[in-house]
Amino acid sequence: MNLYPTLEILDGKCVSLTRGRLDEPMIWHVDPVETARGFAAAGASWMHLTDMNGVRGDGANVDLVTEIIRAVGIPVQLGGGFRSRETVTQWIDKGAGRIVLGTMAVHDPEGVKELAKYHPDQIVVALDIFQGKLMTDGWRNPSAFGPEDFLAAFEGVPLAGVLVTDIDADIEDSDGSLGVISGLAAQTRLPVIARGTVRSVDDVARLRYIPNISGTLIGRALLAKDVDLAEALAVARAAPEPKAEFI
Repeated sequence: MNLYPTLEILDGKCVSLTRGRLDEPMIWHVDPVETARGFAAAGASWMHLTDMNGVRGDGANVDLVTEIIRAVGIPVQLGGGFRSRETVTQWIDKGAGRIVLGTMAVHDPEGVKELAKYHPDQIVVALDIFQGKLMTDGWRNPSAFGPEDFLAAFEGVPLAGVLVTDIDADIEDSDGSLGVISGLAAQTRLPVIARGTVRSVDDVARLRYIPNISGTLIGRALLAKDVDLAEALAVARAAPEPKAEFI
């Protein structure tokens, strides 16, 4: 299982959001570029970066995002309010390893499928789920699509993965059940990346036993030093325990 150490940046600062609110960020007083380099130094093979200014609809972080992509030394999975195919292509050309598309995948699914064909294994579709509904526009608006039907529409498309967030669990900041994410993972052959589920190394270990979970994001727990990245990476990469054979 792949572990994606994660940074969210807003106005040049590392932040965490409470209930997705851009106007109430928790600010971490760390350097974004050096923190990203630290992920690579700890042994991460990927990192995830969300540009919250992109979600908000402005380009204030463009230079910083570009610098992180160039400086970190590992591939960057980039999310943050992508609204056009041209912008996606521009960031791939700038060196982003993958692009995460949520609202755009709802409003223009055929366009996202075309992007995935042109950039196989570089497009990730995000499913943000709240009370059983697929949410768009930074968790603000429910979609007319159900999560299961939406996921089924992308079967057979050469996506790098599907990033699934159970917003209920994220809002409550609880260890909660992985029922929503594991249920969707059981319905698709696409690789599923979990978000909002890791608050301890034990959570990483637990995810390894859920079929079709290819990876998980971990952000706030790293910045709060609740989790040591090197230890979490070792747990994520550990070989499955042998199963007893019965005659």
